[in-house]
Amino acid sequence: MPKIIENKLIEEFKGRESFTRQDLFEFYRHLEPDLKEGTFGWRIYDLKNKNIIRSLKRGLYAISYKPKYKPEISQELIKLAKKVTYKFEDTKHCLWETKWLNEFSQHQTSKKIILIDIEKNFIESLYYELKDSSKNELFLNPDDKAIEFYIAESEHPVVIKKLITRSPIARRTEKKLKVYTPLLEKILVDLFTEEKLFYFLHGSELINIYENAISKYAINFTKLFSYAKRRDREQEIKQFMTNHMYYLVKDIIE
Repeated sequence: MPKIIENKLIEEFKGRESFTRQDLFEFYRHLEPDLKEGTFGWRIYDLKNKNIIRSLKRGLYAISYKPKYKPEISQELIKLAKKVTYKFEDTKHCLWETKWLNEFSQHQTSKKIILIDIEKNFIESLYYELKDSSKNELFLNPDDKAIEFYIAESEHPVVIKKLITRSPIARRTEKKLKVYTPLLEKILVDLFTEEKLFYFLHGSELINIYENAISKYAINFTKLFSYAKRRDREQEIKQFMTNHMYYLVKDIIE
């Protein structure tokens, strides 16, 4: 696609909070009266691939001013990722740590939990593999009692959980190592859903995290709500956003 057309498109839509697929089609049809629907579909794909536009939900877009979320991966997480990848490279999994959320929270917390999600059939295998080689305290699918009495008191807990099917995850390369991490959409849904586990990040802090994350980074709300639906929290999260940050999501929720 010629750069001059891309620049015209950015200039046309940059002042809008959002625009529809039909708006884009009319923009292109003004320049290319004979544009076919199939070709137009490739135009959208190209714009998204170049990070010129981003999807808010199906058929609704915005100019991509916001960067993609890419948190720094600590040495501790890389060490764990090496162990997981060595034994379970072909198994879907992801790792992250709650200290990433200090970027969004009002109060910086010293409490840190490392989360490893892995396919259901490999949860116990991973647990015993790490138990023999890790100094961290490991918790396998902890219940409320384990969270309250053990994880809350642990200095370096690692929680191993089942990876929900079609979870939004991504692969990164850090020091020549493939590291699988959750997308921000997954993190936000998991935070909301697992209130007991993330007890220190709920209440007003959860509002701060959502508000700051949505304001700062590009969020694919189709992915977020699709994952929330699989966790049976779609309507609750939509209501939460409507109640506390409507000005950020009014075009998405309505």
